[in-house]
Amino acid sequence: MTMAIWLTENSKIIVQGITGSEGTKHGRRMLASGAQVVGGVNARKAGQTVEFDGATLPVFGTVKEAMAETGADVSVVFVPPKFTKDAVVEAVDAEIPLCVVITEGIPVHDTAYFWAYAEKNGNKTRIIGPNCPGIASPGKSNAGIIPADITTPGRIGLVSKSGTLTYQMMYELRDIGFSTCVGIGGDPVIGTTHIDALQAFQDDPDTDGIVMIGEIGGDAEERAAAYIEQHVTKPVVGYVAGFTAPEGKTMGHAGAIVSGSAGTAQAKKEALEKVGVRVGKTPSETAVLMREIMKNR
Repeated sequence: MTMAIWLTENSKIIVQGITGSEGTKHGRRMLASGAQVVGGVNARKAGQTVEFDGATLPVFGTVKEAMAETGADVSVVFVPPKFTKDAVVEAVDAEIPLCVVITEGIPVHDTAYFWAYAEKNGNKTRIIGPNCPGIASPGKSNAGIIPADITTPGRIGLVSKSGTLTYQMMYELRDIGFSTCVGIGGDPVIGTTHIDALQAFQDDPDTDGIVMIGEIGGDAEERAAAYIEQHVTKPVVGYVAGFTAPEGKTMGHAGAIVSGSAGTAQAKKEALEKVGVRVGKTPSETAVLMREIMKNR
């Protein structure tokens, strides 16, 4: 029996924005993957239902109402950027334990607001994202847009800033499998950090090794390296996206801005290697490093 962090086979998921095109598409995919999707939220369509391949799901007016009626403990947010702040604040007010914000293009000011709001309210709601692929515990549940069929259940934990690199790593190590894969998003302000995930994987008895994927910009990976040195005894392998990025350019993710030597791939690689993390030069090489570690356990 493998465990998972934050998302298990017992998690009951609601979709904020279930009647929109993205909410509908990915709500259907989550349900098809075996996740317990129990309803959705859209204030304008409260009382209606949505049909997903034979399943009829109720639409509620508020997150609080949805939780009271269904016992939901996870919300996945698929609402347009300008409405996301209000959607997350509503989830925090309802004290839902986990809120996964998929939406990209949210103003950083709005993210900072709802992140601080959650903290002010006692951090009863864990926020993952925004601008992230979500969280998947293979074989158990899937909250977000991570493809459900690219890997298998196993004993590796994965935390990543990049969606596509999350999928690549899951696929390359599919024969070994994962306990939980967390896409934390690449925006400058995010809810759950590398450190939060590292702590959870360290505490999870069914995670044996950890893959951490970072990228240029900011100092999150350096901070994670310091945390690993102090608190993580399980083997960690890493990859830092952006070795070939020109200095001073914003690359892809809003958070990937390099200023001076701070935030470069090289600086992050050195910080991680200094504390014993093996860092691959490519995602595939990183997968090989993890494979070696798991083979010897």
